[in-house]
Amino acid sequence: MLRLAVWQCPSSPGDVAGNLARLADAAARAAQGGADVLVTPEMFVTGYDVGPVAGMAPDGEVFAAVASITRRTGVAITYGFPELLPDGRIANTAQLVDDGRLVGAYRKTHMFGDLDSSRFVPGSGFPVFELRGHRVGMLICYDVEFPETVRALALAGAAVVLAPTANMVPFELVSTVLVRARAYENGIALAYANYCGTEGAQVYAGLSTICGPDGTVQALAAADGEALLIADAIGDPAPYLRDRRPDLY
Repeated sequence: MLRLAVWQCPSSPGDVAGNLARLADAAARAAQGGADVLVTPEMFVTGYDVGPVAGMAPDGEVFAAVASITRRTGVAITYGFPELLPDGRIANTAQLVDDGRLVGAYRKTHMFGDLDSSRFVPGSGFPVFELRGHRVGMLICYDVEFPETVRALALAGAAVVLAPTANMVPFELVSTVLVRARAYENGIALAYANYCGTEGAQVYAGLSTICGPDGTVQALAAADGEALLIADAIGDPAPYLRDRRPDLY
C-alpha cells in the first residue's frame, strides 16, 4: 500500500525560493512519518490567486530543486506550478517526482471561472502513472468536483488520486462530501491538499483530507492552520465498478 501525506499550509505568493525551502521541511517531516508521497496545494510554487504568472519550464530549476528534495528525503512529491507551453500559453500543472525523476504530469482540465480561464489553457486527458508499484492519477482542485474525472482514472486502473487544490470558502462541502463520495463510488483512495488562511481575494477552506477506497475519512485537517496529514491508502472498495452497466449508459 502507499502511505499518503497531504500538506495543508498557507500560501506564500510569489516566493518561489521560500516555498521550495518550506517544501523541503515538509518532505522531511513526511519522511519521518513513513510517507511514500507528499501532495502540496494547487500552484504551490507561486501561489494560486496571485494574478498573472510567468510560465516555468517543466524541467527547469524548480523541477531540479524538487527532484533534489525527493532524493534527500525518499518521499515522492506532487507539486503545482504554471507550466510554460511551447506555444507561449500557460497551463495549471501538477508534476509527480520520485527519486529525482519525473513520474508524470497532469494539466488542470476544468477551469474555475475567471481565476483559471483568464490565465490558463485547459489540459486534456487523465493519464495514470506507476508509483512504487501502484497505479496513481492526478487531478487539480475543481476537477475533483466532476464525477467523470475520478471515474475516468478508476476505469484506467488508478488505485489512488493525488489532488492539489485551492478550495475556498464557502465550498467546504467539497472536502467533507464530494471527496469522500468520489473515493467511495470509485473504490479509489484520494489525497486532497488545500491551502489555509488567505491569499488575494480568497479565504481558503482548509479541510484537507485523505479518504480510503471504502470512503472512510482516514485523516481530515481543521478549517484553518497548517497540518501534515499522513495515512495509508487502505480499505475494501464497494462493488460499483464491477456492477456498473455501461451498456445502458
